[in-house]
Amino acid sequence: MKDKAAYVRGMFSAIAGRYDLLNTLLSFGRDRHWRSSTVSALGLIGGEAVLDVATGTGRLARELGRRMGVGGVVVGLDFCPEMLHRARGKAGSAELLLATVERMPFPDNTFDCATVGFALRNVPDVERMLRETARVVKPGGRVVCLEFSRPRHPVFQTMHRLYLSFILPLVGRLISGDREAYVYLPRSIMEFCEPEELHRLMGNAGLAHPHSRPLTWSVVAIHTATKS
Repeated sequence: MKDKAAYVRGMFSAIAGRYDLLNTLLSFGRDRHWRSSTVSALGLIGGEAVLDVATGTGRLARELGRRMGVGGVVVGLDFCPEMLHRARGKAGSAELLLATVERMPFPDNTFDCATVGFALRNVPDVERMLRETARVVKPGGRVVCLEFSRPRHPVFQTMHRLYLSFILPLVGRLISGDREAYVYLPRSIMEFCEPEELHRLMGNAGLAHPHSRPLTWSVVAIHTATKS
């Protein structure tokens, strides 16, 4: 793909209006649990400043604000204006900013921790994104990434491939009207790196002790690490 960033921006612009509905339908309602588990992995105690990288329609940012309570600050950053437009009113009290994940408009060591929800597959350079995220997090702060994964059990592998190859593209096209977006989605899942490789990239980016927690028969995973 010649210009992945431009392609992904255009794709999300096209499906922004149906993005949340399709996430809920295609995950059979498990997306809410995934977001809740991601926030739990941060170990918030209240009053933190948290960055939600590639916030999209702001649903993870909203969960962050709800769980953090009084005194906390949530900032959601995304590079797609249409997605941020949808986030307004859904992201609670979070501040929303239009910016790229490769060059965030924050000084070093600004945030206590950060989340990245379903964005690693969509960037041209995963390590660069992780490095920039680590840069704006304070030493000792956690970075928690929620991302699609691939089951390793043979039976679940087969079911997962069938779902990605046939059901997901069909439902996505019927509801969103955009065939290409829901052909790209399963392809990006199948081509994304294994957890071991992602952990290596996290280490290269200055994030220590990476580990993963699979959810929902390993179709998604939460990857957690700490800034050195």
